[in-house]
Amino acid sequence: MTDMSVTIGGLTLANPVMPASGTFAEGLGEAMDLNRLGALVTKTITRELRTGNPLPRVAEVVGGMLNAIGIPSKGVPYMLEHTIPLYRTWSPPLVVSISAPTAEGFASLAAEISVPGVAAIEANISCPNIEEDGKAFAMRAGSTETVVRLMRAATSLPLWVKLTPNTGEIADVARAAEAAGADALVVANTILAMSIDLQTFKPRLGNVMGGLSGPAVKPIVLRQVFQCARAVGVPVIGCGGISTAADAAEYMLAGAAAVQVGTATFVNASAMLDVIDGLDRFCEARGLPRVADLTGALKHEEADEEDLSWVATTT
Repeated sequence: MTDMSVTIGGLTLANPVMPASGTFAEGLGEAMDLNRLGALVTKTITRELRTGNPLPRVAEVVGGMLNAIGIPSKGVPYMLEHTIPLYRTWSPPLVVSISAPTAEGFASLAAEISVPGVAAIEANISCPNIEEDGKAFAMRAGSTETVVRLMRAATSLPLWVKLTPNTGEIADVARAAEAAGADALVVANTILAMSIDLQTFKPRLGNVMGGLSGPAVKPIVLRQVFQCARAVGVPVIGCGGISTAADAAEYMLAGAAAVQVGTATFVNASAMLDVIDGLDRFCEARGLPRVADLTGALKHEEADEEDLSWVATTT
């Protein structure tokens, strides 16, 4: 029997599989045993009430789906009075995902959510920052450092920071988050994309653009997990296009200590359980006593500069 436990940013989880924020709600407990998951991750909460983006909010595309949900939220009081007590009925640790439009807003929300029953905070800094002309906090190292530092001062709970894939500086951003006090990094959120209806000539999302998720994004985010895991010393949680145990194993070999499953759950309600069981079999077949032994076990050799000299002669 494989030891499936992993340690992520201050928490010991029974296994490395959990839901991605926004793709999971307590109603899923009617379709699967939530106690088998490594952790429970809530939909992102904001302080204010939010109705979300205009319809349509979801569109299927080749290899995945687009969504522009817009983070609808019932607000903090509802979370404290109803959602957190309900999640206490299950055994996995509860990770609350939070979002705010300013760094100070993130900090105050982190403090307000730091209550009994919450095991960790996942800071969704891949959302717009009104202090940076609407650019996501996690697009730049400087804004990442600022928001994470303020949150770190506001809560003693383990702080997981969710990064955006929509940046060319993801390793620098990861290092900034770690330096500011992040206990773990979630890599990554959806990739900005769009689709057009050729019958109506209109965007297929009411918000025009949205986030691409599903199998299509996996090679991109897998690369980003590899980059971030080499750049930081804190655990990295892989998130992007994971549908099977094989997907999860790839992420762990690239350096992820755990994984989050999102879009696959919409297709198969028990996808996360299939990933857990599949990882157990994968390790057993290869004689690995612990699933944690997969993390960073990718076999590769760094290319020497001389090995790349041919590039200059062919361009």
